[in-house]
Amino acid sequence: MADAFNFELVSPERLLLSEKVTEVVIPATLGEMTVLANHAPTMTTIKPGVVTVKSAAGQEAKYVVFGGFADILPTGCTVLAESALPLSDVTRETLQARIEAARSDAGAATDHEHKTKLEEYLSQLTELNGAILPA
Repeated sequence: MADAFNFELVSPERLLLSEKVTEVVIPATLGEMTVLANHAPTMTTIKPGVVTVKSAAGQEAKYVVFGGFADILPTGCTVLAESALPLSDVTRETLQARIEAARSDAGAATDHEHKTKLEEYLSQLTELNGAILPA
């Protein structure tokens, strides 16, 4: 049996999860990361995607995150999400509203660097939409 470690998923609205887990898969900006017990200390940004959590009891849960940071230590992992929802709560309308808001923000941006970041975020949201809610 794999070693368990502490995991917390926190958004500004609420604490979504705080429990002992054996594995967490995080949508890091540079690619998915699997976190296990005794992971090397790491801090990374996360992009819109799905966080998959395997509890110490063997159950799997999935959450959709919309950016943020992950702080990983040998004894635990904390994901500080800009926004997060259980996957079961995500609807096509929820994602479409976020995509439209990002598209509007990108269209209104005047600073080139800010516009580029918003377009990247829009691309990530669109990819997420296709991945979790296929047509």
